[in-house]
Amino acid sequence: VEQVQALAADKGVTAGQLALAWVLAQGDYLIPIPGTKQRKYLEENVAALDVRLSSSEWAALAAIFPAGAVSGLRYGEESMKHLNR
Repeated sequence: VEQVQALAADKGVTAGQLALAWVLAQGDYLIPIPGTKQRKYLEENVAALDVRLSSSEWAALAAIFPAGAVSGLRYGEESMKHLNR
């Protein structure tokens, strides 16, 4: 998280905006569904549509999140018991 926050700060955006921009740029087959409870965060999420990533930023994000590196459960063990019931 700290690496993404630093990269976002260097770009002048929030970590959330950087993450949304990265997911949106992956292709039409991925659709992020960000949740928000406050209007200011909704506006922040919409502003992510204007964030463009440079090739060096792509490389930095690829180094932070190499393909296949994500592992673990989506939720905690107790919550996982209640899924797909």
